[in-house]
Amino acid sequence: MALLVQIISPAGRCGEGARKAVLTRLRPPTPKNARRPRLAWLIPMVAWAFVSPSWALQAQPKDEYEVKAAFLLNFARFVDWPAEAFDESGGAIVVGVIADESRARTIDQTMNHQTANGRLLRVKRFALGQDLRACHILFISSSEKRDLPRILAGLRGSSVLTVGEMERFTEQGGIINFVLEGNRVRFEINRPAAEAVRLRISSKLLSVAKLGAAEHR
Repeated sequence: MALLVQIISPAGRCGEGARKAVLTRLRPPTPKNARRPRLAWLIPMVAWAFVSPSWALQAQPKDEYEVKAAFLLNFARFVDWPAEAFDESGGAIVVGVIADESRARTIDQTMNHQTANGRLLRVKRFALGQDLRACHILFISSSEKRDLPRILAGLRGSSVLTVGEMERFTEQGGIINFVLEGNRVRFEINRPAAEAVRLRISSKLLSVAKLGAAEHR
């Protein structure tokens, strides 16, 4: 499967040494016994987009879920959860996925066994009716649009970072929503919703996000 990722930056914006330093900090080492995701080269590119807002990441539409999976991994690295959201010190970050087989598999292959701020990431597929509060990040595919109110209602009050890809997602209470602009993958953030469930989003992530609908009110 071909993947086109284009990074655009003003000339002279950052030296090579600074670029390597940032990417080293943003990409924790893969655990010794973990398998590398097949899109490992894409992950630091997405991370660099977070610290350089003038950069743009583009992908062919058929590969958009590979790009979204890389974004999800870096969301985990730019969001802080309250301590009580974890069962134990050093506990894993559980990434829940409600999506069809193909999309779920792409996210699994990119994120599973990676690390974020010293915590292992574990991808788990969920279905309606299961305890969605058992995860820290929940990706909700557009295929679940009809059941979105029910999903969000079940998460009310819990410190779960909800990530969607549908119209009016943030207006309905979701926290991060992917949007496509041409062949570019971007995202919007509902900061009030994040703050309401005690999630702290890095200023770097906020600086490259689109303004969510809730912010316009």
